[in-house]
Amino acid sequence: MDGVHDLGGMQGFGPVKVDHENHVQMAEWEDRMWALSRNLFHPDWTIDWWRHIIERLPPEVYLNIPYFEKWMLTYTTGFITSGTFTADELLSGTPTERHAPPPAKNVADVVEIVRTVATSTRSELTTKPRFEVEQAVTTVRDISADHTRLPRYARGRTGKIVAYRGAYLLADAYAKSISKYEHHYTAAFTARELWGDSASEQDTVRLDLWESYFVQT
Repeated sequence: MDGVHDLGGMQGFGPVKVDHENHVQMAEWEDRMWALSRNLFHPDWTIDWWRHIIERLPPEVYLNIPYFEKWMLTYTTGFITSGTFTADELLSGTPTERHAPPPAKNVADVVEIVRTVATSTRSELTTKPRFEVEQAVTTVRDISADHTRLPRYARGRTGKIVAYRGAYLLADAYAKSISKYEHHYTAAFTARELWGDSASEQDTVRLDLWESYFVQT
């Protein structure tokens, strides 16, 4: 994505506060949102489509609301676009048609739901990978997709392939429910290549990237 939603590598948001002693305590409504997310889904949803909905939040909203409120808006949007309920029904709190509530789920039911939806997106391709381990590669500078997994800070940068992972559904296409598979790699970039000479010369960043994210050689 191109916009404020791509926060990787950006500065100016202050330090990240980490408490290594205590578990994160969430508000009661956040606990409920997490529980709902484990029980709610629609057959026409994909993980990349779900992420793309979050990226469509207006910048002033995205930067100023809690994390799980973004989830709430995403699920709400998903159910509206999938026809589960309408925006008018949501705002009024009253459904047009009344149905009996579904049966309550126990832990075993939820575990089975998670198991069935957590399917692999890997496949086999007849084409050979264009790149080999230890080969130098340069990422594309411009991305035309509405959703992409190539972060802005790593575009137009040169690194090297450190692993080949197989072929997986391309996130850019899967966000639109299009099943397109591409070879997938892990590429390593030095911190200085990404952020300049002020970065540590000892640090590297590894990114899992699809083949179309690299410039043709």
